[in-house]
Amino acid sequence: MRTNLFSPVPLAAAVSLALSAVLPLARADTIIDHANGYTLNAAGTLQRFTSLAFDDLGRIVAVGGERETALRLPKAEHIDAQGKTLLPGLIDAHGHVFELGEIASGVELFSATSLSGAVKTVAEFGRTHPKRAWLVGFGWNQEVWKLGRFPTAAELDAVVGDRPVLLHRVDGHAIWVNTKALEMAGITKETPDPKGGRIERDASGKPSGVLVDAAMELVDKVVPLPTPVEARARLDGALAALAKVGLTSVHDAGIRVVQDDLYRDYADHGKLTTRVYAMIGDTTADFDELSREGPLKSYGNDVYALAAVKLYADGALGSRGAALLAPYSDMPSTSGLLFYPNAEMLAKMNKAMKAGYQVNIHAIGDAGNRQILDAYAQLIPKYNNVELRHRIEHAQVVALEDIPRFKALGIIPSMQPTHATSDQNMAEQRVGHERIKGAYAWRTFLDQGSRIACGSDFPVESPNPFEGLHAAVTRQNNAGVPAGGWYKNQAMTLTEAFRCFTLDAAYAAHQENVIGTLEPGKWADFILIDRDLFKVPAEQIGKTQVLQTWMGGKRVYKREKRQD
Repeated sequence: MRTNLFSPVPLAAAVSLALSAVLPLARADTIIDHANGYTLNAAGTLQRFTSLAFDDLGRIVAVGGERETALRLPKAEHIDAQGKTLLPGLIDAHGHVFELGEIASGVELFSATSLSGAVKTVAEFGRTHPKRAWLVGFGWNQEVWKLGRFPTAAELDAVVGDRPVLLHRVDGHAIWVNTKALEMAGITKETPDPKGGRIERDASGKPSGVLVDAAMELVDKVVPLPTPVEARARLDGALAALAKVGLTSVHDAGIRVVQDDLYRDYADHGKLTTRVYAMIGDTTADFDELSREGPLKSYGNDVYALAAVKLYADGALGSRGAALLAPYSDMPSTSGLLFYPNAEMLAKMNKAMKAGYQVNIHAIGDAGNRQILDAYAQLIPKYNNVELRHRIEHAQVVALEDIPRFKALGIIPSMQPTHATSDQNMAEQRVGHERIKGAYAWRTFLDQGSRIACGSDFPVESPNPFEGLHAAVTRQNNAGVPAGGWYKNQAMTLTEAFRCFTLDAAYAAHQENVIGTLEPGKWADFILIDRDLFKVPAEQIGKTQVLQTWMGGKRVYKREKRQD
């Protein structure tokens, strides 16, 4: 039987890939024919194929040429790909799933190009949502606004004074609030800066309306938790968004007990349409509860895992919360903030490692990265656990002499290509001409043999991995700025970038044997796209549209024709 891939097909199918290879005694239910297929092999070399077969369990049985696959699997159903490009499902190694789902229901400030525009958006949202107890939003960026300062509570008070307003900065490391929110949180002139955080103040010392890093918790703790219905709606919205852009697996960078419960429930009921490799947020009470039985390496046919811990060393560059070894070039009065003294950070890492967890630590500044590298240098030999593939999330600004330590210690740099192209408007001003040489230094890491796990840090950036691939290859943003690329000497080749979003992202989650490439025995996670990724001009990579997304041999997304 032959079916057109772009007409309705049964969802109980499974896929296979490994050029001219077939698993012995495997039963294939479905063969995708006439595909313009690309994958990597286990060694990371790019391979071509035209036919992919998968069994009724959702595992790949064969990959190769159509005639050979058809002869070996004569009873399979054939589906015509019509020459469309077929790739392994892409993997985002660092995102925030529930936050992505939450954005759709809040104030959207990512597109605000000025302070006045942002305030107008908040005012309009308040008018159209009169029953919202809190107005919560995301995406403001004072650097884009060319403001030269942080926004203030007074500017929000002018349009919403009767209800609390809480707006997350684009990097997630600062919030902008109105006076009502400050009052509800009990923040006054006398409130001290918390450890690892900063309350922005006016000339008189009064809180001005922006809270950085750990200071955000002062307000967060008085915001009502989402109801179960709201939590499910956020997860549903996020999963739909991820499938639409071709992500068949994501690493959720910091969850709590409530999210773990929901992930397991969705896995039990076949509702996880994207695989989730989750990290427990911190080593506090949630860790104590979630780690009782040790790391959860696989749950529900590899759709969920909880085998890592996420910690924070410092803040973000845009809000000057990233910890630097020397003062900021554009603000010599500060060097940013380490969240914890060395001994306290070491104790947190030790607790996670002792329990057998991979440790993944957010570090943006060169001081933050050095603190974590120093701690790894003590703890990895202590536990002899380099095989856990510990990570530094972002590894954004690293002292040049510290970059080789990643390779020596076996630390995976988990990096986000679009951070470089988004930060180009302020990064060099923050750190100066010398320190920028170790910033967003993908080529330096790759040349020393480090395996980079690529992601986006969604919703800080778009979850669309093709925008990440474009940034990695061109060092330009979606508008093609700057001409020639920003520090183009640090760019990746397309094959390297593809590997970072597939095989090496899977490796960073200990999942390279089940996903990341299309090979026999692995899950049939794949996508169909509207162009040949490896033949189009580089400037077109980010414009790629996903036509279909399949996870475990089941189609979880199909692009409607009206979207063309």
